[in-house]
Amino acid sequence: MFIYFQQEKFSFEELRQLSLEEINKYEDLYLRQTLLFCSEWLNGKEIFTIQTSGSTGTPKPIHLARHQMQISAQMTAKALGLSQGDKALVCLNTAYIAGKMMLVRGLEIGMQLLIVSPIANPFSSFVSHQSGFLFGEEFFQSIDFYAFVPLQLLEICKAQSFFQIQLLNQSKAVIVGGAPVSAELEYLVQQITSPIYATYGMTETVSHIALKKLNGRDKSPYYQLLANTEIGQDERGCLTIISPVNNFEKIVTNDKVKIIDNQRFEWLGRIDAVINSGGIKIQIEKVENEIDKIFLQLQVSRRFIILGFPEPRLGERVVLVLEGEKLEQEVEKQLFDLIKNRLSKYEIPKEILYMPYFPETATAKMDRLKIKEQLVKEKHLSS
Repeated sequence: MFIYFQQEKFSFEELRQLSLEEINKYEDLYLRQTLLFCSEWLNGKEIFTIQTSGSTGTPKPIHLARHQMQISAQMTAKALGLSQGDKALVCLNTAYIAGKMMLVRGLEIGMQLLIVSPIANPFSSFVSHQSGFLFGEEFFQSIDFYAFVPLQLLEICKAQSFFQIQLLNQSKAVIVGGAPVSAELEYLVQQITSPIYATYGMTETVSHIALKKLNGRDKSPYYQLLANTEIGQDERGCLTIISPVNNFEKIVTNDKVKIIDNQRFEWLGRIDAVINSGGIKIQIEKVENEIDKIFLQLQVSRRFIILGFPEPRLGERVVLVLEGEKLEQEVEKQLFDLIKNRLSKYEIPKEILYMPYFPETATAKMDRLKIKEQLVKEKHLSS
């Protein structure tokens, strides 16, 4: 088995024998961290320290055992029908759990790994060639397994490239995670014939423990648990998880859910993603979900978030923040007219703010904390 990175090609045995000195000779940081992890894994390292992404709080290190990551890889392989000799694309940051687990799946199952830097459209380095594509100097006919963040899959779908859509259609499975799937993306993936799944998981659960089918006749609004996983709810209505990846120890999350049965659940939002405006508690994800649908209706393709902005009288007020240029006045009016029909008077944003670009975490998630900090600072300076 081999891993491929631009002009570089390594067998698993070559990776095992790589010294730290040889790894550090490569200028590309992403390649160095990827090679180091692969070398450590193939040489039997038992404990790995992994940073959480920091999208909802301060990043923190978590220690994961080798056997936990092996169990997770086996559970995914069983759920998606992955097998030895399959080819997988690694285009997520390998410093974090999602990218690392793509490497573990490849190394444990015996898959060929095509590795590209975590850019917006990972297919941009592929060259269409007869019945397949060129990656560096190697020819491939297809790829069996993909893992993306929503932004990457959205960029691929919006590129409207027959070649790129065909690459997805030839796969066994595509998983997308790390952030909510927008209404626009869910609409666009209906053109894909291969199964596409949203994932539920976190660093603490060693990547995903549940999958939600996004396309096809059997698409579902519910997450389906992987094998041997149990769920429940605490007194707050938040999800609890018991899984072999955590040695069957209960994990308590901050995710509010509706449990459908012992194998399925619906994700409702984070319990700490609440705006308290004059004593009225507003669930951020509920508001974002409705506005997301409105944007699809208006054919507005724009990243946005809902924030609780400081307000002397109410404590916080609901604010809609859009990335990019200001919307046309008529579109803003249509937007607010539709919002008023879908949301309660407390949930309606009191104003729209704009940022040229949203700050992101290292895992390509919108960094809500930094976005809020920057906007509050700008408001303070202008007042």
